[in-house]
Amino acid sequence: QVQLEESGGGSVQAGGSLRLSCAASGLVLSSYCMAWFRQAPGKARERVARINFAGLTSYADSAKGRFTISKDNAKSTLYLLMNSLKPEDTAMYYCADCGQNYWGRGTQVTVSS
Repeated sequence: QVQLEESGGGSVQAGGSLRLSCAASGLVLSSYCMAWFRQAPGKARERVARINFAGLTSYADSAKGRFTISKDNAKSTLYLLMNSLKPEDTAMYYCADCGQNYWGRGTQVTVSS
């Protein structure tokens, strides 16, 4: 059974940083393309960043230059380092495989101005 569990969310002021973690079990992280998504109230879900099995990354325009996705295959953990946070980054953040077959429950990020 695949389980993804996010952590690391919280409330920060604009300009601050957070590092989200996603602990994965039931799948071999090194064999999967993984991604971080976010959804703000009343808005569509957005893929923020992805990292493929080889470690190649890509980002939404809104995240480029500020967010970094990474993974530790030995720890079976996916990360999202978020710097220079803006109020518009406020959302529930989810990790999932790129095929969106497996999802965590999410972790809330709130950025105040």
